[in-house]
Amino acid sequence: MPAIIIDGKETAKKIQDKLKVRISNLKEKNIVPCLGVVLVGENPASLSYVRGKKKALAETGMESRIIEMPAESTENQILETIFSLNANPLVHGILVQLPLPSHINEDKIVSAIDPAKDVDGFHPISAGNLLLGKPGFIPGTPLGIIYLLREWNIPVKSKHIVVLGRSNIVGKPMAMLLIRKEQNATVTVCHTGTIDLPYFIRQADILIAAAGRPGLVSKDMVKDGAAVIDVGVNRIEDPSKKKGYRLQGDVDYEGLLDKAGWITPVPGGVGPMTIAMLMHNLADAAEGIHSPI
Repeated sequence: MPAIIIDGKETAKKIQDKLKVRISNLKEKNIVPCLGVVLVGENPASLSYVRGKKKALAETGMESRIIEMPAESTENQILETIFSLNANPLVHGILVQLPLPSHINEDKIVSAIDPAKDVDGFHPISAGNLLLGKPGFIPGTPLGIIYLLREWNIPVKSKHIVVLGRSNIVGKPMAMLLIRKEQNATVTVCHTGTIDLPYFIRQADILIAAAGRPGLVSKDMVKDGAAVIDVGVNRIEDPSKKKGYRLQGDVDYEGLLDKAGWITPVPGGVGPMTIAMLMHNLADAAEGIHSPI
């Protein structure tokens, strides 16, 4: 049987529709959820991401304040901007678009965000709460993947899940979420130091590929019927495309269509869920709660 293609756009729209009700209720209390976005420099990918977030927020009835700063901005200038957003009661969430220019210490900048406004879930306090199983903001991509697995009726409990990648944004928080009792999965985390990567991937009931290497996972590395969640968004030069490039995930999508049980496309799979979860976190921040998805 061909794989079930997981439509992230469709699922994200369901979340946005639910959020519209929450936003309407907040507006009756004169509260309009607002995201403060700090954008440093003119990285084309970052500019595109910020435009996408602004559009999605507006469609859901939320506001955004985009603060664009030149690439040569100093660390102190960026910190002052964050402190100003921290102190602004009309700004409920703060997002610093990464990556930052090389002369800026990203950890220092992210740690300056008020944890109560850390809708990206990258602050050390948010990471600690996730590790300890306490309420707190969870990064959008891992949270969105949990929602996708649930929405598409992909069994997780007692399943063996292989997470390919150990970033602070996806790999690590993904593993922490999956081993919580709510999911109760058995998790293997693979990375650049893993010897015989195909051996581990073939054992996966669910593969979450977040390595950032296009086409890394081939058809022969995945067992029949496995669910494949592709987090990779790699730009591949392609003169035939209007933009001069195409997007490719970390797995051989075409090759896996007749082998996997479920699979996410790139684009249109995990990406829309990341933005939907950001909005979910922003609504939580405006309400002063940490609600389940």
